[in-house]
Amino acid sequence: MIEQNSETLAAAIRRRAFLLGAVGLAGLGVAAQAQQFPKLPPMPQAWIDAEQIPLWPDGTPTTGFVAQPVPPNWPDILVRNVAKPVLRVFRPARSNGRALLSLPGGAYTFVSILNEGVDIAGAMTALGYTVFVLTYRLPDEGWAGRPDVPLQDAQRAMRLIRANAKRYGYDPATVSAVGFSAGGHLGATLATGFAEPVYRPRDAADALDARPAAVGLVYPVISATAPVTHAESALRLLGPNPSADLVARRSPALHVTAQTPPTFLVHALDDKAVPVENTMIMLRALQAAGRPVEVHLFEEGGHGFGLGPKDKPCSQWSTSFATWLDRHLATKG
Repeated sequence: MIEQNSETLAAAIRRRAFLLGAVGLAGLGVAAQAQQFPKLPPMPQAWIDAEQIPLWPDGTPTTGFVAQPVPPNWPDILVRNVAKPVLRVFRPARSNGRALLSLPGGAYTFVSILNEGVDIAGAMTALGYTVFVLTYRLPDEGWAGRPDVPLQDAQRAMRLIRANAKRYGYDPATVSAVGFSAGGHLGATLATGFAEPVYRPRDAADALDARPAAVGLVYPVISATAPVTHAESALRLLGPNPSADLVARRSPALHVTAQTPPTFLVHALDDKAVPVENTMIMLRALQAAGRPVEVHLFEEGGHGFGLGPKDKPCSQWSTSFATWLDRHLATKG
């Protein structure tokens, strides 16, 4: 069983999110970056013990990875230098026949595996979901074709989850996804670009559909243009001087169609890192396309709240998300 973190830990995570939004990382050296973070807990045992599924056992679709210098005091729950992306599997005591892919955030600079990975797995496995948390490659770590790198991993993850449905005991038609912050951008990109040919098929798994049955986007980055975008996320994904075509290609709201899965949106109105307008842009695009969408806006929460502090209404989003999934997956499970 995965235990939820204390309020002290939740406060530390919120401070991390505040520093990410208010200070920014792009202009800081690595050592200076580490000094901006409060002391965070070590890697949770549940993460260490979780079964791992490598995404690309025969090598990633693109090459060029260059490990970035990370100081000794960099928190290990903020994962960097992802040379080999993996899925970690969190299994419920009793399966409800459904699976969920979690895409943690981190401004495409790191992967925040505790509040948006292990914590989410704990909440959703308690409801019977088999949860897969993806440690995806970070586009600014030397990879060729950087704007496609996270989507390559997300598509492959969805296909591998479906390929393993019988092994873990869930219906492949019910595999959904939830993404947070930059992981929300990745989730929205997956929801709109699930069929985009960003890598050559490797095996039988790549013949499977990468479209999520439903998707949750929690304080997501949607826009890739200032002033609405999160500047660090856009810089890491697109580089310093992206073309207008590239910006448009990685602005998922521009690519919503009749095939975009049902979408659940969550944002806090006091989010200083990723403006709530990101969620509103996605909401309007989904409505214009006639797609099922539900939005939850909270007065307080800031950015990076994960499951949310128990004393604030934003802590209820995961319960609402589970109820919403019940409704939209009822005909699939």
